[in-house]
Amino acid sequence: MRFLVHKRRTAPAVIIVALIDVLIVLVIFLLVTTTFKQQPALKLALPESSQALKSGANENPPLVVSIDEKGGLRFGPESLPVTPDQLRIRLLAAGREKADTKLAVRADKKAPWESIVKVMDLAKEAKIKNLSAFTKDAVKP
Repeated sequence: MRFLVHKRRTAPAVIIVALIDVLIVLVIFLLVTTTFKQQPALKLALPESSQALKSGANENPPLVVSIDEKGGLRFGPESLPVTPDQLRIRLLAAGREKADTKLAVRADKKAPWESIVKVMDLAKEAKIKNLSAFTKDAVKP
């Protein structure tokens, strides 16, 4: 009679190098996919208003024109710099596209009044009737 000789199995080895590679890939994935805080391209000091209306999530968001403290104009959520002529063309196109176009002016509190009036004139020329301004809440005493 012949007996079977059982060979001893060796314990499985944990390959640390492979685990470290997987860990590094996970860390890189998390770093790439996390959202970073969006920094505005244009820092403005908004004027205060105690009567400002809180805007919710609008179905039809307004066009945004930003005016910095030197009177420079920027258009859209990307804050692309524009000249008054370019702004006029864009507002006219937006006014023709939709009858109920809204325009929001985000002007620095030190912005020249002339620039604000110029934007208001361009909006009127483009037949945009709904014009608003960005403000921040007044400090309560």
